[in-house]
Amino acid sequence: ALDYTPGTAEVLPAVAQAVKGRLTILADGGVRSGADVLKLLALGADAVLVGRPVVWGVFGAGVEGVKILYTKLADELKVAMILTGCARPQDAGRTQISHR
Repeated sequence: ALDYTPGTAEVLPAVAQAVKGRLTILADGGVRSGADVLKLLALGADAVLVGRPVVWGVFGAGVEGVKILYTKLADELKVAMILTGCARPQDAGRTQISHR
């Protein structure tokens, strides 16, 4: 079952190393905050997809809920960038994160 498969952040560095420059890497899975977005970018994603939180926003407050969610994610991403010294999301790299 999928319960025993590695998470996105665990496999992303190897995927990025294997295909970077030849394919666009879209990461999804386990994204709950702007910090999660920055982590996946740092691990090699070209872009990060957000699924489940959008559904929560829709069910919680419709279109306004999705707007609130994206504002929250953007604000959290900005804070994560400040804390890691990244001027742009693309500046994030392995040195900005601790991954075991």
